[in-house]
Amino acid sequence: MSKERTELYRQGMQTRREVLGAAYVDGKEATKKPFDEPFQELITEAAWGHVWSRDTISMRERSMITLALLAGLGNFEELALHTRATVNTGASRDDIMEAMLHVAIYAGVPRANHAMKVVNQVFEELDGGSA
Repeated sequence: MSKERTELYRQGMQTRREVLGAAYVDGKEATKKPFDEPFQELITEAAWGHVWSRDTISMRERSMITLALLAGLGNFEELALHTRATVNTGASRDDIMEAMLHVAIYAGVPRANHAMKVVNQVFEELDGGSA
């Protein structure tokens, strides 16, 4: 890796741990296969090092944007992951609702409806079984 890439990777891993939690990242790293390495380097540097590490908007705002995009595109497994991450980014449940309302209007009610189901399941999990 080049020096710049190494720094982006280091910064990306730090940000990834801050947002998703060290236990989650450590678990993913422990199960990473050699085949996965180029892909993991790419997302660590690009998503986490370049985008999530920027200081132009807050982690809370990035989290809300991410939730809306994931829901709108139907990436519901990632939506659950990033909903869990809101405990680390400062996005409140009210913030999440605002993002889902935008999804309903701009991406469609069926996507938002399913996203709400996923978000509510995560809330139940976080609350210990009750929403």
